[in-house]
Amino acid sequence: MDIAFVLYPRMTALDLVGPYEVLAHRPDVTAHFVAASLDPVVTDAGLTLVPTTTFARLRRADVVVVPGSGDWTGVLAEGVVAAWLREVHPTTTWTTSVCTGSTLLAAAGILDGVEATTHWAAREDLARLGAVVSTERVVRVGRVVTGAGVSAGIDMGLTLAGLLWGDQVAMAVQLMLEYDPKPPYDAGSLESAPAEVVALLRG
Repeated sequence: MDIAFVLYPRMTALDLVGPYEVLAHRPDVTAHFVAASLDPVVTDAGLTLVPTTTFARLRRADVVVVPGSGDWTGVLAEGVVAAWLREVHPTTTWTTSVCTGSTLLAAAGILDGVEATTHWAAREDLARLGAVVSTERVVRVGRVVTGAGVSAGIDMGLTLAGLLWGDQVAMAVQLMLEYDPKPPYDAGSLESAPAEVVALLRG
């Protein structure tokens, strides 16, 4: 099974690393880190990732995972990722995104009239791009699975693992990761965070 993890400048590392850790350890998986070129990619927080192939070379994949970026409007304007998604999506069994990666799916025409989720700060942009915006943490419609902001990539990955290999395998992966979150604060969603914290981030 070929899983393409999309890389591009200013992407958010955890959007990719979370699903990668969930999905890539099985012996039947070949992980591809695909980007516009083989040059190292620097994420929005300065982590450097190295592509293994390029958009020009990788023309099909069983699964595509598209991470988001804090600079999603800039990535949308560049258009490079969306152009490749337009080409590769017809070949996939599952096309997925994390965080604002769903805006790239939408820009590729994959989410026209389709329910999808994203980071709370990008909901209006996702709607303008033609998607039906959900506030759920993970949304599956047909063969498209979208995850909300950043840490939801692990939830999206586990959802996808269940679809690919069954619930027992997905639960085993969850246990292997010891994914049993108990955050110290109840501020992890737009709905639960104090108003002053939301205002701080919006500012």
